[in-house]
Amino acid sequence: MRHVMLEPARPLDTDGMPWIATGPGKWFRPLRFAADGWSELMRLEPGAGVPLHRHTGEVHAFNLAGSREIVGTGERAGPGGYVYEPAGLIDGWAAVGDEPCVVHLKVAGVIEYLGADGRVTQTVSAATQREVYLAWCREHGRRPAGQILGLARAGPAGAAGGPAPDRGKAGSL
Repeated sequence: MRHVMLEPARPLDTDGMPWIATGPGKWFRPLRFAADGWSELMRLEPGAGVPLHRHTGEVHAFNLAGSREIVGTGERAGPGGYVYEPAGLIDGWAAVGDEPCVVHLKVAGVIEYLGADGRVTQTVSAATQREVYLAWCREHGRRPAGQILGLARAGPAGAAGGPAPDRGKAGSL
């Protein structure tokens, strides 16, 4: 019989994590950064939105709380609603109703924000979101969580090219 070595899953305590501001009425809680994309919780206050943008890869969006409306189509996703956004899709959306909208996003590729003329004004990727998270950690004197950075299997200090990441709950961020 082959010996199987079980590794800890190291779940994140997302309720204990801070919301990191990314714009007016908009915050995120990073869950995982990878070479091909990222996963996050996004929170929008009622009336706040995500401006017109194009996806270079697919996006899976699952509403956990509140509601959002797709700009231009009027389609709505409420709690428990799921939206698949294929590569190449251009959309924008806003939180509607009286409570914040919280969405779990799994993003592949990058997001290209578009100006009124259709030109790219900003590009958001796993690398840029990761840097926002790391800058927040530096500013607040917190150690980044290894699970979020994709270092869950990192060994002792230095094994992943630097000091060992925080092995505690993400709430300790």
